[in-house]
This record gives sequence, structure tokens and C-alpha cells, in this order.
Amino acid sequence: MTVLVSGGAGYIGSHVVKALLAGGRSVVVVDNLYNGFRQSVDGVPIIVGDIADEELIRRTCLEFSVTDAIHFAALKSVGESMEQPHRYYEKNVGGTVRFTRALMNSGVTRLVFSSSASVYGTPSKMPVTELSPRNPESVYAATKAVMEEYFRFCEPLGLSTVSLRYFNAAGASSDCTIGEDWSTTHNLIPRMMRALLTGGERLSLFGTDYPTPDGTCIRDYIHVEDLADAHLRALDYLSKGNGSTAINVGTGSGSSVREVIAMVEEVSGLKVPVIETDRRPGDPPAVYADASLAKELLGWKARQGLRGIVESSYRWHRRNPYGYVFPISTN
Repeated sequence: MTVLVSGGAGYIGSHVVKALLAGGRSVVVVDNLYNGFRQSVDGVPIIVGDIADEELIRRTCLEFSVTDAIHFAALKSVGESMEQPHRYYEKNVGGTVRFTRALMNSGVTRLVFSSSASVYGTPSKMPVTELSPRNPESVYAATKAVMEEYFRFCEPLGLSTVSLRYFNAAGASSDCTIGEDWSTTHNLIPRMMRALLTGGERLSLFGTDYPTPDGTCIRDYIHVEDLADAHLRALDYLSKGNGSTAINVGTGSGSSVREVIAMVEEVSGLKVPVIETDRRPGDPPAVYADASLAKELLGWKARQGLRGIVESSYRWHRRNPYGYVFPISTN
């Protein structure tokens, strides 16, 4: 079987492609390279194009005998989504509808969807379970919630989906070949690595007066290789004829921003330059997953903790200070 991976040249997508190949599966990537890098999927067939191009998707499914799909391709900046709601709904919702229709018209009826824990908004109770109320607080999060509902209504038409609600993906591949290019992300750990290694900026610490043990926000950080493994298990779950579902993918525990800073400094032996600033609107004090359903349905559990995340990220960023543009040879 061949798995079509939309957005497969992006950060998480490229790690999933790597895991699929390691598992002996055939892969084809469709990516417009807006936030992706061809180098991250070197040697894999990549169709450069838009997921909204239904004829392109149908031709790709036919040419590569696609049987399953994993859908990452989306705009993903929370702040930008609030400024450009029309664009986000057009791309994330409209594009996904056309992509899904093309898949189904091509006979592809198993789909793993890249959703987000942001669909929960600010949870009233920890840890977050799949039954926790969904209350998206950004346009980006709302587009993910809308698509989960859309997939539910597609199930009677024959589509089976697993929506994986990610918590905070971080880290790099264990062989140091792919990672998160800091030029295209707003995530904490690559921003921290940029401040640590470039010396040209300080890390903004948004709020130090939250009702947490050290006053900074707590998040559930999951190693990107563990997250990739969850996608393969979700494909296996669907291949057994199981119906559609949504599953949290997290470690079940959280780390504060100060704890992440301390781990980075311990691993690197360097001091992270920090500037303390005001809270950002909408940042909840703490969010972490109840990941028991992933274990029950997928047989999945996170294997790596914060140290593994930081160590792999530090190795990759030291080797690739300019991201995928000018990687430093290790020969």
C-alpha cells in the first residue's frame, strides 16, 4: 500500500514520512513547500502542489496506488489566524474538504488527520481527556474543530478517520537528519535554541505570575518521533476496520517554561538569554493530556521525556544553524 502524506515536507510530516519508510511502507508526499522543505524528505516522491487541486490529488492517488492518507497540510499560526480568518478558513477548511473529496473519489477511505489540543481552548480541568469540552479560542483551533465534525459526517459515506489531537510536538530525529527549522516556527524550544545559539536575540518569557509552581505556563511536550509512531499506529487501527475517533497524543504530564529553560541550559552548558514580558492573551496556565485512550486503542505511549526532546533538538540546531539552507557536514 502507498500512503499519501499531505504537508509531508513540514516538521511533523517529515518525521512521519521517515517513520513510514522505516516501517517498510511506500510513501508519496504532496506539499506546496510553503512551510516545508524538499530536503526533509530527500529521496521520497514529492508532488509540489495544493491540496485543493482535486485533479492533482486524484492523479497522484492513481499513479501511486494510494490506499491511505495522512493529512498535515494547513496554515498553523495562531496569531496570524486571528488577523486573517478568511484565509485560514479557505485553506484549512475549504482545502481539506476538496482534498478529502478527491481522496474518496479515488477510493481512499482511510485518513489520519493532524488535529490539535487547541480545540479544547482553556480547559477547566486537568488532565484533558477526549471528553473534555471543546472550546477553540483561535481561528486556527476552530478550523481543526470544524474539520473533526466534517469527518464525522463523512463516516456514513465510507470515510474512516483518526483525528490525532497533538499537544506540544518538539525535538528532532535521533539520527540528526531532520528537525524543526526555526525560521518557520513560533514554538518554544526552537525559539529558545535560536536565542541560545545565535546570540542575536533574547527569548521572550510571556508571563511569570501564572498560578503554577514557578509562575510560568505548563505544557505537555511530546517528542516528534513518538508523535510519528502514533500516526503509524493510527493507520494500523484503521486498517483493521475500526471506526472513526479522536485521540489525544501527549505524555500525560507537563513542564513549565522555566523547567524547559533549565533543561536546555543543563544539556547545552550555556545560558539562555531571557527577557520577561507580559502574558499573552489566551495563554492558559497549564494544559496536559490524559493519554490513556491512545494506549487503549493504539497501544501507544510516549517513550521519550523532556531531556530526550531537548538533547535531540540541541544536536540538530547545532548542526543546522541555518535550518535546511546550509546544513553543516559532520564528515
